[in-house]
Amino acid sequence: MPIKSRIRTIPHYPRHGIMFRDITTLLKDPLGLYTTIQEIANRYDVVTIDKVAGIESRGFIIGAPVAYQLGKGFVPIRKQNKLPAETLGRDYQLEYGSDRIEIHVDAIQPGDQVLLIDDLIATGGTAEAAAGLIEDMGGEIVECCFVIDLPDVGGRARLEKLGHSVFALCEFEGE
Repeated sequence: MPIKSRIRTIPHYPRHGIMFRDITTLLKDPLGLYTTIQEIANRYDVVTIDKVAGIESRGFIIGAPVAYQLGKGFVPIRKQNKLPAETLGRDYQLEYGSDRIEIHVDAIQPGDQVLLIDDLIATGGTAEAAAGLIEDMGGEIVECCFVIDLPDVGGRARLEKLGHSVFALCEFEGE
């Protein structure tokens, strides 16, 4: 079952010229959701992983069931001021400004093997910041995993240049 066929494209959202890749159509499809989680979990079934980290918010939707399937813990990486305990944070650049993501200071232990998951890799800024947080805590990134890669935008190349392995279930050309 091709995952890509279950992802809706919305032209000119959130602004003119952008082709928004909407995974809600994949998520609402029982077979699509099941296949997505199984394909990711199967890839890492024999890989040493201590924790799965998901980037807010769609990374939670994919990452938590993958962690469950693998029998591992799940670590949320959230936007600023959303986590209740002490956090470590990183700023990253957006097209028009900056943002910040945070992780609990006790979420990752030195030497933990961490699978980083999000729904989509575009420019790679958020994923780079998340990987940096994990590494700041002494964790080691096993791989950065995404449902969708937009290779023309350059995020995969950005992460690979930093030494991270990147995997995506499907790709869409263009933005």
